[in-house]
Amino acid sequence: MFDLAIIGAGPAGATLARLIGKNYKVLLVDKRSFSDIPGPVSAGKCCGGLLAPDAQRMLSELGLGLPKSVLQGPQLFVVKAIDIQQKIERYYQRHYINMDRQKFDSWLLSMVPSNVDTRLNCRFKSYSSEKGFFKLKFVQGDRNYVEETRILIGADGASSIVRSQTSHGSFFPNKYIALQEWVESNNSLPYFMSIFDKKITDYYCWTIPKGDYLVIGAALQPKKNTSERFKRLKEKLRSNGFQFGKTVWREGAYILRPMKTKHVLTGRDRIAFLGEAAGWISPSSAEGISYAFRSACALAEALHIAPDGFEKRYRKKTRNLRRNIFLKIMKSHFIFNPYLRKMVMSSGLQSVKLFRPKEGT
Repeated sequence: MFDLAIIGAGPAGATLARLIGKNYKVLLVDKRSFSDIPGPVSAGKCCGGLLAPDAQRMLSELGLGLPKSVLQGPQLFVVKAIDIQQKIERYYQRHYINMDRQKFDSWLLSMVPSNVDTRLNCRFKSYSSEKGFFKLKFVQGDRNYVEETRILIGADGASSIVRSQTSHGSFFPNKYIALQEWVESNNSLPYFMSIFDKKITDYYCWTIPKGDYLVIGAALQPKKNTSERFKRLKEKLRSNGFQFGKTVWREGAYILRPMKTKHVLTGRDRIAFLGEAAGWISPSSAEGISYAFRSACALAEALHIAPDGFEKRYRKKTRNLRRNIFLKIMKSHFIFNPYLRKMVMSSGLQSVKLFRPKEGT
């Protein structure tokens, strides 16, 4: 019998396991192997691999510094925002860290205490509620397993199986499909790029230079010709002068976009949710790593007091996080309104101008 089972070993799950692993008997499960595969890019979560300032701050508060092996060039500090339909471009200073997301997740997992029972390549299938504990079913290879735990933690991302099987998980945030292609690129762009085009998506698209490749991505509404819309994005990039070669890797995943605070679910009845499984993700930028860290820290604090009543303490400790989500929802309505966005971008507010020497000087 485990005290606590964590489904999902991403930033949220691995951080919680690290923080409470010495005080509880913990089972940590993830369907991924966390090992590289041959090819141009690591096998892992579909993610742009940018560490936002809020996530950097959380690493500082956790007393962690990124190892050199996690970093990925180039390190850039400018975002180019393009509104394709309104033909407006602006540059904004942003302090992101360009990293390899697979190596980042593996690094976080490497710090989990050895006494935590960590099972990789293990797929969680279902759970049933018994008297005072949960019975969990897993598949690893061709074998089926059953384990028992007193507390169940869903940290299994946007497509959380734990949340989908929980009766009080009915208020799901909007789901988008994040598609990314790694394409060959000889041109080292001196910036990241965010792209707005309502004919492609009501969210946003992006490009991120990664070594010898350019990552082209988009958050698209499901069941609305996603492949065709992504193809249209690439065509529009080319027509706007961007040059890139053949696609060497394609990946996709669901991401959540909470547009109401009730979309965030912390849990109850000895079940809790962390990170994106709970709905902790920015609805304006889709940044989720900082929320993964903050929710894991809040739950760890709630559990350090005692296992009994941890659900209410966790919810109380995430009040500021819910307030932050509410503000991001308001910001999202502003950013993704074409008229308001045009007004802000046209004003040049907080934008920077790239220095380009004049010819002949």
